[in-house]
Amino acid sequence: MVTMKEIANKAGVSVSTVSLVLNGRDEGRVKSKIADNVRAIATKLGYQSNPLASSLRTGRTHILGFISEEVATTPYAGGMILGAQTAASQFGYMLITVSTDGENSESEEIAALKRYGTDGFLYAKMSNRITHVPSSLAKTPLVLVDATDSLGKIPSVEPDEFQIGYDATTRLVKAGCARIAYVGCLEPLIAQDDRLEGYQAALRDAGLDYDDHLVVNVLNNGPALTAVSDLFDAEHPDGFFCFNDARAWYVYECAARRGLTVGKDISVVGVDNHRVFAETLEPMLTTVELPHFEMGYWAVAKLVSIIEGRSMDDVSWPATTAPLPPIDAPIPAKIHCTLIEKTSVK
Repeated sequence: MVTMKEIANKAGVSVSTVSLVLNGRDEGRVKSKIADNVRAIATKLGYQSNPLASSLRTGRTHILGFISEEVATTPYAGGMILGAQTAASQFGYMLITVSTDGENSESEEIAALKRYGTDGFLYAKMSNRITHVPSSLAKTPLVLVDATDSLGKIPSVEPDEFQIGYDATTRLVKAGCARIAYVGCLEPLIAQDDRLEGYQAALRDAGLDYDDHLVVNVLNNGPALTAVSDLFDAEHPDGFFCFNDARAWYVYECAARRGLTVGKDISVVGVDNHRVFAETLEPMLTTVELPHFEMGYWAVAKLVSIIEGRSMDDVSWPATTAPLPPIDAPIPAKIHCTLIEKTSVK
């Protein structure tokens, strides 16, 4: 293993000078020409820093903990964790991910991560919701992912649910739909309330009246299919904005039973860009993609900015489907999701 002493001998400087340069503390203390030479020699010799030694000097382990409630078992977990992992690697951190299934499990996992000296935590939920943060995380650097704390004080990131409803409905308006239905969710979720508000606002801005007879909120399976079927027969919508891609399937099924062609006789927009539905339904479903990669990436960037006290103005952001909000965005930071055009809108 190459040591700082070897680099110092090659560069003709002291070990302390090499330490300052390789630990990024040379500005204003070491001449730039000397610092550049030290870095060049370190690269040529294949120098690698010692994480343990670094943690002893700085008091940081460069370990981040990702605490999730069932996130790791959902179809969207891969994108969120990939985004967080990508950012962690870029900023020189290691990410440890744990999935919990209750308060006792959660407490044990948090305690275990703290024993590793974790510098900060990401706390993620399965779907966008108001959450109470465990007291054991109260005094640690923390960012919430796809969740907002009940007091609105902890940095967090989530999809712009209102804009999802607005953009999806506006797309149907632009397709010439005049009777646009909303197939919503019966569960009390932030996403449900905000997407419904976005739907109503888009209708209003288009000069269309809101009609609650065109709104049906469902859970799943037989009762959901029956409710959507009744909506078809009673209200004859020509456009459907669906809470998610799974609910769009009921619309496709009801259309087929009536000899209607999606993308021709009626138009449908979903939410999720869920591969099972969005890529296998025929015609392929136009849908709003939820920003799982973006939320994971932004959350880590925000967490590192808190830990290191840096602005992130010098960060080179990755190319993403949805634009990332500024690192100092108001709480909660909202990501404007992207509508993915396919063939279900006429």
